[in-house]
Amino acid sequence: MSFTLHGIPVSRGIAIGRAYLIAPASLDVDHYLVAPDEIEAEVARFCAAQDVVHNELETLRVELPADAPGEMGAFLNVHMLILRDAMLAEAAVVLIRTRRYNAEWALTEQLEQLSKHFDEVDDEYLRERKADLEQVVERVLKALAGSPSAASLVANGVAAAEGGARHEMIVVAHDIAPADMMQFKTQTFRGFVTDLGGRTSHTAIVARSLGIPAAVGVQQASALIRQDDLIIVDGDTGIVIVDPAPIILEEYSYRQSEKALEQRKLQRLKFSPTQTVDGTKIDLLANIELPDDAAAALGAGAVGIGLFRTEFLFMGKHESPEEEEQFAAYRKVVTTMQGLPVTIRTIDVGADKPLDHRSAEGFEAATNPALGLRAIRWSLSEPQMFLTQLRAILRASAFGPVKILIPMLAHAQEIDQTLDLIHEAKLQCDDAGLAYDPNVKVGAMIEIPAAALAVQMFLKRLDFLSIGTNDLIQYTLAIDRADNAVAHLYDPLHPAVLGLISHTLKEAQRAGVPVSVCGEMAGDPALTRLLLGMGLTEFSMHPSQLLSVKQEVLRAHRPNLEKPVQDVLAAYEPAELQASLARLAAI
Repeated sequence: MSFTLHGIPVSRGIAIGRAYLIAPASLDVDHYLVAPDEIEAEVARFCAAQDVVHNELETLRVELPADAPGEMGAFLNVHMLILRDAMLAEAAVVLIRTRRYNAEWALTEQLEQLSKHFDEVDDEYLRERKADLEQVVERVLKALAGSPSAASLVANGVAAAEGGARHEMIVVAHDIAPADMMQFKTQTFRGFVTDLGGRTSHTAIVARSLGIPAAVGVQQASALIRQDDLIIVDGDTGIVIVDPAPIILEEYSYRQSEKALEQRKLQRLKFSPTQTVDGTKIDLLANIELPDDAAAALGAGAVGIGLFRTEFLFMGKHESPEEEEQFAAYRKVVTTMQGLPVTIRTIDVGADKPLDHRSAEGFEAATNPALGLRAIRWSLSEPQMFLTQLRAILRASAFGPVKILIPMLAHAQEIDQTLDLIHEAKLQCDDAGLAYDPNVKVGAMIEIPAAALAVQMFLKRLDFLSIGTNDLIQYTLAIDRADNAVAHLYDPLHPAVLGLISHTLKEAQRAGVPVSVCGEMAGDPALTRLLLGMGLTEFSMHPSQLLSVKQEVLRAHRPNLEKPVQDVLAAYEPAELQASLARLAAI
């Protein structure tokens, strides 16, 4: 039966494919479809891993000391029984053969299903045996990690296409944490649907960075959509159509082809100068999450990196990355950009971006983490961690132009403390004989209303500003941007938000301090003319959005935008605001 679900559109485009429900337990492993002619090899790989674990358990049982408690041998026997149990082992093999899941995916998917059954058991002793099941699965996963997969993910994706796979995979999940989203950069998924999330949650941001259609806040999607259902994800409207009628499927297939054609046409703009009709030069830079993203930014025609979100180097790890690991990552981005500027933001964790290795005390236990010890506040509370990152960034500056961007500053003492620590990091590099650019620029994110209103104290102390519209909107409107319950109130065109952005741009331009916008508003083509009319000349966005924004820039005549934009900024009533925006769009 066909039905339609409605959510929040967060990444444009059309995706048509089979639903792949991702259970939380399976997020930490690779996901890919095994090529048809490799299925039995994948089954053999799974069985070989079972044998490895069986031998490990048998060795442990044989080598038990004579005085070992009797329960030890009993537990090992239980684990050996679980290892060969049909509900785990045979069911996993069935998933490999029928759904073509790789072994790790099949095993964790079955673990999730069995875990639910254990949770429903009334007997406490039996309920606690779930831990034994999880331990056995962990042993098998470790054994699989030591065995070669049937083929690489890319090769499998090609083989699947050549093997007659009619549709791509679309992930359906209750929610996907930002750290988990990062692994999908190397996988073969073509769309995302989640029950939770908002327009600018970091899950949505990463989906946009992948250029993959996505809808979030689609309530009950993971409960209503079944495994392997044919679904359509309309990333333009947030609509998800399950088991579409043939005529609907044909219509969306046509729209999908049209969008692909539009993208090919946009590629022609890649090498043309980015300037408005009146000749104003506009800089379009890229936002990235990981070092490998820099190549895509360069390929899209970005003239630099306007925002390198370094927190993704820290997430999903038990410990903060060492200085050498960070230095290697930053240097890779700088060298990849071949002399173009790279703006590296210091770690910005908090709210929807927790760190696994952080203690629950202080951060995790905060009643309102979005207003708690996050971003620069946390960095200043952990000066040794912060100095490590600052040294790594400074060292990368020896390989090309680097700027340091500080998130969530609000107070003069925070700015001064940060600058003191940067000075200390420079002295430490000097003492160690490490090369760096002594004139590296330091800037601030303007993402708190207090920072925008008191922007003069930033202009006196710092070299540049970058407006982070995502958090600026969140804090101005008192809306958790990751909460789909209030997502409909998230409004980048709210008069208060536009007023803060306009004020910041004017004051920075008056002081001769460079200013950019690196939030999601910069990558929205529908807002390009508005920002141009406010005087913005530097936009930073995900590489996938760059050419669409560039097309709007090339069509714009800045002098003609100034009066309509002033009308927009002067409008407070919704009807008046919409009328002013319509006049702006018509120019």
